[in-house]
Amino acid sequence: MSTTQPATRPDQKPMNPRFSSGPCTKPPTWTPEALSDAPVGRSHRAAVGKDLLKSVIDRTAEILGVPEGYKVGIVPASDTGAVEMAMWSMLGARPVTMLAWESFGAGWVTDVVKQLKLDATTMTADYGDLPDLTAVDWNTDVVFTWNGTTSGVRVPNGDAIPADRDGLTICDATSAAFAQDLPWDKLDVTTFSWQKVMGGEGAHGMLILSPRAVERLESYTPAWPLPKIFRLTKGGKLIDGIFRGETINTPSMLCVEDYKVALDWADSIGGLPALQARANANAQAIFDFCEARDWIDNLASDPATRSNTSVCLKFTDPRITDGAAFAKAVAKRMEAEGVALDIGAYRDAPAGLRIWCGATVETSDIEAMLPWLDWAFAAEIEALAEAA
Repeated sequence: MSTTQPATRPDQKPMNPRFSSGPCTKPPTWTPEALSDAPVGRSHRAAVGKDLLKSVIDRTAEILGVPEGYKVGIVPASDTGAVEMAMWSMLGARPVTMLAWESFGAGWVTDVVKQLKLDATTMTADYGDLPDLTAVDWNTDVVFTWNGTTSGVRVPNGDAIPADRDGLTICDATSAAFAQDLPWDKLDVTTFSWQKVMGGEGAHGMLILSPRAVERLESYTPAWPLPKIFRLTKGGKLIDGIFRGETINTPSMLCVEDYKVALDWADSIGGLPALQARANANAQAIFDFCEARDWIDNLASDPATRSNTSVCLKFTDPRITDGAAFAKAVAKRMEAEGVALDIGAYRDAPAGLRIWCGATVETSDIEAMLPWLDWAFAAEIEALAEAA
């Protein structure tokens, strides 16, 4: 039903208007003083640095429920560095299938096809949809995003991935980790960054390897040269220190402490189930808002694939003739009011809005922001009518 409201400004504003999809807002209890114990000015190879790095690795595995025998490491260059490290180190041993339904997945296709020059099978879907996962040959190595950060479309579960596959699954899970169920038995390489669901700082990535991925690394040498920051093996053996906190390059100990603070907060509220519940509640508030209005809708066409973190929306009112300009005007108006920052759609995505709903966002802030979306929409429709 239509519930378009007159352009009357709401009274209440969100306490925190930060809805950026990365870097995401900090945990609600975060303060700069929380980083006072960071070992700044100390070597990451000193005992205090190694202990902190090892601690956040172990706690990451514990909170996420990573199985025994998997390797968890901190790597350079955020999630991008982690994905590139996996692709450059492991692909080429067998046929490759690339899945893409949004910008970042499309970027991995470009790297594999044009940079590594592999004759990969590419399966794509438009923004809002998923490729047919049941048609994928999982005996090939398969590279895919779990949650499309720029499309708001996620893989609903791991049912399509067979347990007895011959290929490796390389999964970019940067906007899914800590918010969605990841079936570890179906994932051989999983990557993410601290800046997404946990609200950490940028530039550091996480790489999680299954025993099958380690076996590939130790039994296969790529045909191309590997930059130093991509090298995970030495003399045919895994460089195990990487997964104990002996990082390939120098990490920011301030950023590591910041991630530790986020993990402390996650533990304090109940761990992974609580993080997922918070993201679900945030996203559901927006889903309910869209359901009650005929001028806005979720970009994800199938409710089962809707992201609970990067919620992407499209305007559907027939009065809107220039969707990109209208969406930018709405986002600009809300930013000017200080009620929603950084909610424009990703530059390569369809025109609309992208509202981050990860666990560090408070549902009360989502609920306080949504009446302003009503107001901004109505105000821009009025502006269109006046200009006509």
